[in-house]
Amino acid sequence: MRAVLEARRKAAAVRVEELEAELERVRAALADAEEALRRRVIGLEQYLEALAEADAPAEVVGGVSQRKPVGPRRAVPHRQNATGVEELSPDYQVLMAAAVEAQGDGLGARQAAVVLGWDSASASRVEGARARLKRLVERGWLVEEKPGRFMPPRPEQAPGAGMPDGGS
Repeated sequence: MRAVLEARRKAAAVRVEELEAELERVRAALADAEEALRRRVIGLEQYLEALAEADAPAEVVGGVSQRKPVGPRRAVPHRQNATGVEELSPDYQVLMAAAVEAQGDGLGARQAAVVLGWDSASASRVEGARARLKRLVERGWLVEEKPGRFMPPRPEQAPGAGMPDGGS
């Protein structure tokens, strides 16, 4: 009887090791798939932003197109070049409103994914939201005072604040 129980224990231990190895393989495959998805989401976002800018009507003044010259396209204008939040795309406007609502705590990437209506359990969606928040930081719309916490700049942090006024 002892030999039978020992054989069953060994068989169970072998099965556990096999399943653990399979689990590790599946986790690695999942991580690779999430990374590929994240890259594709970012690529699609960039494509759609570029497409939206290309489809924007050109202003014609005196018969000459006033369309910006071809070059790097920016769907998110720099804050100092914009008149207000309304110049941002709807998704970015929603993120700005959520950042204002979050006040002192700041807006995290997972919260941003939820605000955008995305699955916050998906690593690629959270990273996509983080990329959008970082883009807003790069363009002066938000600041990241604490790592991973995004908030609107205080008035003294706004672009152009604290600059000398030309000596007057």
